[in-house]
Amino acid sequence: MGSRRRWLTLIVMAAETLMGLCGAGLAHGAAARPNVLWFVVDDMSPDLSCYGARGVATPNIDRLAREGTLFEHAFTTAPVCSPSRSALITGMVQTAIGAHHHRSGRGVLKIELPAGIRPLPAILQDAGYHTCIGDGLGPVGDGRLGKTDYNFQWDPAIYAGHDWAARKSGQPFFMQVMLPGGKLRGEKLESIRALSKRAIDTFGAAIGPDDVELPPYYPRDPVLLEDRAAYLSAVRFTDAHVGLVLARLEAEGILDDTLVIFMTDHGISHARGKQFLYDEGTRIPLVVRGPGIPRGVRREDLVEQIDLAAITLAAAGVARPVTMQARDPFAPGYEPRAAVFAARDRCDETVDRIRSVRTPAWLYVRNFHPRRPLLQPNAYKDGKAIVQRLRELHATGSLDPLQESLLFVGERPEEELYAWPEDRHQVRNLAADPAHAADLADLRRRLEGWMAACGDTGPEPEAMYDSDMAVYLAPGRPDVERNIATMKAWATEGK
Repeated sequence: MGSRRRWLTLIVMAAETLMGLCGAGLAHGAAARPNVLWFVVDDMSPDLSCYGARGVATPNIDRLAREGTLFEHAFTTAPVCSPSRSALITGMVQTAIGAHHHRSGRGVLKIELPAGIRPLPAILQDAGYHTCIGDGLGPVGDGRLGKTDYNFQWDPAIYAGHDWAARKSGQPFFMQVMLPGGKLRGEKLESIRALSKRAIDTFGAAIGPDDVELPPYYPRDPVLLEDRAAYLSAVRFTDAHVGLVLARLEAEGILDDTLVIFMTDHGISHARGKQFLYDEGTRIPLVVRGPGIPRGVRREDLVEQIDLAAITLAAAGVARPVTMQARDPFAPGYEPRAAVFAARDRCDETVDRIRSVRTPAWLYVRNFHPRRPLLQPNAYKDGKAIVQRLRELHATGSLDPLQESLLFVGERPEEELYAWPEDRHQVRNLAADPAHAADLADLRRRLEGWMAACGDTGPEPEAMYDSDMAVYLAPGRPDVERNIATMKAWATEGK
């Protein structure tokens, strides 16, 4: 909690003070190649005013959108932190590099990247870039390296430090600004309410529970409404941090020499959001501003979050490795992706395997463990006040039929098909409709072809699962131990 308060304190510092502390940057135009700065935010959907969200002001991210290009349909390849970040930093789908199980390779057994695959900072270092990862606040920041969360083995030397201030004169930088985003609101009611109070202290007002919208599969229960209101306050704090970093870039005279990208690692952490392949879990904001980027453009084509690697290399004038799956949507002659794909695998101790393919018209989801409930036992999610409240409402029969059918059905369909542009919450599964049999067959073929191309052949080996679970159990977690026993029992039953 202390580090969280420290972060919030930094956010509310005056931009004028920040600009006064960081005047030692390069003169405007001094860098022969552009700097590249990523904002990578935890647990946040496109709940920004530039994306049409109501009741939440995000003036700094809106500015990036006005002065750059906004992608309406950007999607992560994994709806949970470590696989998403492993994919992002390599420009490779996580299943193609064996990094698809959340928090894997942390035990005795390790994960090595396939031959020829290198993290983006290492490639940029070879090209002469100063690589850094932190909060982007320079002298007034906390001085710590930012979140990585990669599932594979990597050399810490790929980052020269936490900030670009330490670079050599004239040297371009690659900076990853890592922000807690939706995680700011915490998991318990106490932290949820504390963040809303801080929003009042900081901004003069907080978003009220009655002013928020919820997907139809969540009840308008006071606990869920308070949580969503606090989440929107977290969005405001994130935008404020973005503003401080932009002010620093302007004060140093290098904003227009810097490619700035704002994105999140996946969607909001909620029952049907984070960890799942519906829009709530995989749709992310993506805004790009900087040299050569069209201004004031809103693009409707499908892009994947791994494409940031290709965009970055192109800006730096570095050839993209032939094995890299990322594509540069700003490249001359670029042909938009016909489909984007996503995968969910083990999340902490909870075993699942879900795959999806999305086209401009359809979202197809394949559940490989349909006999397991959507909300399997999971210590992380079950520790959240919102999930605990949903379970209470389910136990008392207080949910409506739609909420029951989507959140608490005992078994899931093996296949799901949604006309997602119209069905934006994915509540009407059309997989069994004969009228869409041809579309279903086409999407099934696309997904199977993608899985084969990525070498996505099966579940996690039991030895690797046991290796990582030993790390989870080391602090003493009876809830995790019970869940592991459940996973193993279900596997034995073929469930």
